[in-house]
Amino acid sequence: MTEQTSPEIPSGEMPLVAHLIELRTRLLRIIILLIVVFFSLVYFANDIYAWLSAPLRALLPIGSTMIATDVTSPFMAPFKLTFFVALFASVPYILFQLWGFIAPALYQRERRIAIPLVFSSVVLFYAGIAFAYFITLPAILGFFTRIGPEDVAIMTDINLYLDFALKLFLVFGVTFEIPIAVLVLIAAGVVSSASLAEKRRYIIVGCFAVSMFLTPPDALSMTMLAVPMWLLFEAGLFFGSILERQRKSHASE
Repeated sequence: MTEQTSPEIPSGEMPLVAHLIELRTRLLRIIILLIVVFFSLVYFANDIYAWLSAPLRALLPIGSTMIATDVTSPFMAPFKLTFFVALFASVPYILFQLWGFIAPALYQRERRIAIPLVFSSVVLFYAGIAFAYFITLPAILGFFTRIGPEDVAIMTDINLYLDFALKLFLVFGVTFEIPIAVLVLIAAGVVSSASLAEKRRYIIVGCFAVSMFLTPPDALSMTMLAVPMWLLFEAGLFFGSILERQRKSHASE
């Protein structure tokens, strides 16, 4: 009589060497994809940088332009941006490879929860970048270009602007993962939705404190990060409370 594998038991165990070989294989796949995507976009590097700098160039006064203070900047800045675009574009495949590596060690119930969480995290990451580009970046740039003295010509270095924009995208992309983090903590039983709700005032203060260190030193930037952080926390808390009610309902049945 053959034994059937329980759906609540991981699919199987592998020796350490096999794990390392599989990890190496998946990392090689990720690197190969990054290289392919990167070289597919290199030809459009200057166009990509023009798209990134469009919010700033639209606000520059007549006669002002972006500058390059380093002789290599006109080449390196678009090159660097293209790499990060390739990396951001490859996020779904990277997460798919990571999922393929850890999935065999998960229980069937954990897999059912993990799949929508992975999908949601990708969507939220891209939503954070879109929010930063279309809403936050124009607002911050508009603020800084208007408060300067009238007799000062604004000429931003292309490398410094790239670093500023990439930092902003990364901060908002990670920040938009807050609902996933809250939901995972509640699902794992580390905290409860009631305990988080009781600490709401401290969490709101913490959102503003964190945004103060992650954004430029002005009230507008801090608010435009802190408010979405708080709202995203509330979204995670809402779905976490629904998950808890479903658990109680299943337990009573």
